[in-house]
Amino acid sequence: MSSSSNQSEAMYEAVVNQEGQYAIWPVSKAMPDGWSKAGRQGTKESCLGFIGEVWTDMRPISFRAQGKPV
Repeated sequence: MSSSSNQSEAMYEAVVNQEGQYAIWPVSKAMPDGWSKAGRQGTKESCLGFIGEVWTDMRPISFRAQGKPV
């Protein structure tokens, strides 16, 4: 099996940190400190699609709280 087919079968978790920033993380690895599940598990493409839908403001929460425009 090639590495590209292994990657397409890998399962990921959409994760979010305290600043509201999203990432994907392999479900086979322990989640790093400061990150939590964001509500989607699946293929890389599925998780990235979910993140694209929900992460519409890329500014960190602490920056948004200051009321600064985009």
